[in-house]
Amino acid sequence: MRIYLSSLGCARNQVDSEVMTGRLAAAGHEFTDIAQEAEAIIVNTCAFIESAADQAIEEILDLASCKQQGECKKLIVTGCLPQRYGFESARALPEVDLFLGTGAYDLIEKALTKDNCFKENCILPPPEQTVLPAWDAPRSWNKGPVAYIKIMEGCGRHCTYCIIPRLRGSLRSRPAFDVAREACFLADQGAAEIVLVGQDTTSWGRDLKSSQRFSDLLKEVAETVSDRWVRFLYGHPDQIDTRLLKTIESHCNICRYLDIPIQHASDRMLKRMGRGHDKKFLAALFEQIREILPDAALRTTALVGFPGETNKDFTQLLEFVEQVQFDHLGAFVYSDAGDLPSHKLDGHVPAQEAQDRHDLLMMRQADISLAKNRQRIGKSMDVMIEGRSEDDMFFGRTRFQAPEVDGVTFIKTTSGPGEIIRVRITDADEYDLTGVPA
Repeated sequence: MRIYLSSLGCARNQVDSEVMTGRLAAAGHEFTDIAQEAEAIIVNTCAFIESAADQAIEEILDLASCKQQGECKKLIVTGCLPQRYGFESARALPEVDLFLGTGAYDLIEKALTKDNCFKENCILPPPEQTVLPAWDAPRSWNKGPVAYIKIMEGCGRHCTYCIIPRLRGSLRSRPAFDVAREACFLADQGAAEIVLVGQDTTSWGRDLKSSQRFSDLLKEVAETVSDRWVRFLYGHPDQIDTRLLKTIESHCNICRYLDIPIQHASDRMLKRMGRGHDKKFLAALFEQIREILPDAALRTTALVGFPGETNKDFTQLLEFVEQVQFDHLGAFVYSDAGDLPSHKLDGHVPAQEAQDRHDLLMMRQADISLAKNRQRIGKSMDVMIEGRSEDDMFFGRTRFQAPEVDGVTFIKTTSGPGEIIRVRITDADEYDLTGVPA
C-alpha cells in the first residue's frame, strides 16, 4: 500500500515513527509525501498536554477528508492520544478505522493487512508490552545531519503534573552495547550528530541489574562515534552528578550543552510538583556545572501557573532565572486535566494570570538570551550546516544550539548539510546568530 505518515510531538515520537515506517517498508509498503495519494494514512500522536491533543485531533480530522476526496481507505491513529483517552477517542473520532496505543506499535504491519482480525478498533495493551527495537531493527531514518536514538522507554518518576508514566509505562533501559551499535550504524549512514533521548534520559540504567549508569553509556557512545557530535536531551537535575560532568569534560565530541528542566525554583512549588529537591540543590548544581564546564550552555524549561503558585512563588522563579542566566529557556503554562494528580490540588491559577506570568518570564529570558548571544559576536565557532533558508542564506547550529528547540546560525556558504565549518559570528538577536566563514 501507499502510506502517508504524520508524526506529531517530540523527538521520541519521531523515533517511533521511523521504526514504524521501517517495519512497513521492510514488509513491502511504499510511502508518499502527498496525503491525497495515500491508500493508508497513519497519524502518530502526542497528548502530553491539552494543546498537543488538540493539535492531534485537528490533524486527524484534516487527514480524514482524504477518505472522501483522496485514495485513502484506512486511517490509523497511533501513540499517546489513544493511550491517554482510550475508547473515548474511538467514540469521538468515528472517522478513524483503528487506534493503536503506545504498547501496540508492533501491530502496525497487521493493521495494514486486508484480513486483520482485531475484535475492537482501539487496541491498548500495557505500555510495558512495547519491545524496545534493537540497533539493527528496520528504521526509516531521514538521513539528515541529525539522528535521534531513544535509549529507554517509560519513566520511574511521579511528578504530579506529568502523564508520561501512564502513557509510556515504567522505566525500561536498552543495553549500552545496543545503543552504541546503533550510534555507529547511524554514523556510518551519514549522521553528523547523534542525540540521545528518553523520557528521563539521565535515569538510564537505574532499572538494569548492572552497575552501569548514564555516564557510562554516554562515554561508550562518544568513544564509539568519536568523530561525530554527541548530545543528550531531557536530563533530570537529580541525575546530573560529578561523574557525568567529568565524562562530558573529557570527551571533546560531547556537546557542552546540558538540557536540565527545572520546572520551578520555589521550594513550595517543587514539593507540590513532586520534584524531590529544592532551590538550594538546583543552585548548587548549576554552580558545579559552571565550575567543571565553564563554557557549557544551559537549557531549561519552567512550568508556570501550577496549582497553588502565588506571586511570591513566581517571583522566586524569575529571580532564579536571572541568577543562573540560562542560555535557553522554554516556558509552559500548566495544562490541567482530570487524570493528573495535580488536578486535585487546591489553588488553581486563572488562565489569564498564568499566561501573563509566562509572557513575563519569556520576556526576561529574551533579554538574557540576547545579552549572551551578543557576547558571541566576533568569536569563531564550529557550525553544522543543516539547510538553506529563504533569503539565499544557509543555516546551521553551533554545539550550544540543539536541533528543533533552540535558535540557529545563518551563514553565507557553499557547504552542504552535515558539513561542519568554522564561522565567525557577526550579528545576533535573542535566539539566532549570523556569521561568515572564518
